[in-house]
Parts: sequence; structure tokens; C-alpha cells
Amino acid sequence: MTAETKTNEQESRRSKVIHRGGASDAVYGFGLIGAWIYYISHAATFGAGVLGFLKGIVWPAMLVYELLKYLNM
Repeated sequence: MTAETKTNEQESRRSKVIHRGGASDAVYGFGLIGAWIYYISHAATFGAGVLGFLKGIVWPAMLVYELLKYLNM
């Protein structure tokens, strides 16, 4: 009987993990696909296509960099 009590106590102490931010994940996903389409379609060589694929992964960092450069910060 004590084993059942301990199991119930352990289950009641577990914290629930709630994942939020699903909309921002979708926006990033659409941006990722759009960046891949843009960069790969403008690639003239296979190497440029691979570079376009990698640029598509880090497009938010490039966007922020260019924005800060534009704002002279």
C-alpha cells in the first residue's frame, strides 16, 4: 500500500510543461522556406545553391545585421 501512495505522490509532484509560441515557429518556418526558394532560385552554380541553403537557415541573423547597419547602430 505504501508503494501506491508513493507513486501517486510522485505523479502529483510532476510539473506540467506547456509549450507556447507556435505562431512564431510557423512564421520562422515560412520564412525559412521562402529564403530557400529565393536563394536557391538565384544560384548560378551548385556551390551557390549550397550557400543559399545555408543562408536560408540563418536569414533572421542576416536580417537583423542589415537592419542595424541601415540604422547606423
